[in-house]
Amino acid sequence: MAGQDPALSTSHPFYDVARHGILQVAGDDRFGRRVVTFSCCRMPPSHELDHQRLLEYLKYTLDQYVENDYTIVYFHYGLNSRNKPSLGWLQSAYKEFDRKYKNLKALYVVHPTSFIKVLWNILKPLISHKFGKKVIYFNYLSELHEHLKYDQLVIPPEVLRYDEKLQSLHEGRTPPPTKTPPPRPPLPTQQFGVSLQYLKDKNQGELIPPVLRFTVTYLREKGLRTEGLFRRSASVQTVREIQRLYNQGKPVNFDDYGDIHIPAVILKTFLRELPQPLLTFQAYEQILGITCVESSLRVTGCRQILRSLPEHNYVVLRYLMGFLHAVSRESIFNKMNSSNLACVFGLNLIWPSQGVSSLSALVPLNMFTELLIEYYEKIFSTPEAPGEHGLAPWEQGSRAAPLQEAVPRTQATGLTKPTLPPSPLMAARRRL
Repeated sequence: MAGQDPALSTSHPFYDVARHGILQVAGDDRFGRRVVTFSCCRMPPSHELDHQRLLEYLKYTLDQYVENDYTIVYFHYGLNSRNKPSLGWLQSAYKEFDRKYKNLKALYVVHPTSFIKVLWNILKPLISHKFGKKVIYFNYLSELHEHLKYDQLVIPPEVLRYDEKLQSLHEGRTPPPTKTPPPRPPLPTQQFGVSLQYLKDKNQGELIPPVLRFTVTYLREKGLRTEGLFRRSASVQTVREIQRLYNQGKPVNFDDYGDIHIPAVILKTFLRELPQPLLTFQAYEQILGITCVESSLRVTGCRQILRSLPEHNYVVLRYLMGFLHAVSRESIFNKMNSSNLACVFGLNLIWPSQGVSSLSALVPLNMFTELLIEYYEKIFSTPEAPGEHGLAPWEQGSRAAPLQEAVPRTQATGLTKPTLPPSPLMAARRRL
């Protein structure tokens, strides 16, 4: 089926809806907020799709990000009389958004038609002024470049062809292709968008990148008990200003900005802009296999995967995970346990070499990250001789039993969760 995620399992609690590929997670916007796309062209005729199930699936997907700021890109092309939901359904959807999903920061409507603008006027009396300010119309895909990382978007081919048609009709011709200027060499003091090796070479062999060390040190001293640490976004102008200062080799004093969330955003931005993810492209498929392992073997599996990392990546990862483990130990104050931190950092540590991670990949990626944080001392305690490439336990001789046979499924979502041994930290969480 067109648009279906090849990794989507038939055991997914919303497989009947998810298989159409209507919703996709598409990386982050320029503010570091998670992006979710909704493609109308992938909606089948109404008699083939339960719209109430679609709403439940939308809520199920957004529940993974409801505590963090996020953006929705709505591709309107393809909505027609055969597949559009009822007005009552739209009202129900809006009520859910306005009541629960208040961390929605922007709703980008691409290729709006007169129908959607008329509909908007009909619903306007019911829509709060605050929500209305979040809706932005884009007539062409090119307008998204300013707000999103365009190459990360999952755009259906039908939408791309429609956009090309609109462009050709505009001024009666197809606009000439823009020439991409050759990339400029990085500054000697460049900190963002350059490799770990480049940073090491330019910083007297120091393995921990300066931006990472500065932000972690500052947050350790002043932010460990900040509620919602790493969940908040920051002004894009402020982030760019700090990036510019760092790239020019100038000092940055976070006290000047008066917002503890700014160094947290800078840390995430640094990881996200590495040319290759900290966990490397090579480890991506191995990490996806973590859900096929018995819970008792997962810590060992994590250690085995980390053995394949270059030594430099391993050292930086150990430094970062040590800090995130310390953050999780203060979760009674900051509300950021290892699971919450994994939801924030998972896609900042690992992504595929081509395209973006699919919705179904989020479970293993976040699970792997959560294990690294929760079991930091066990996973990083003994030197693992990083750089020695080996197979993960589930890739050796006999495969481990599938996750669904080893771990009970949760009744609410149908998803599997790792059975982790109890710890004082987990007991403290239960008392919250």
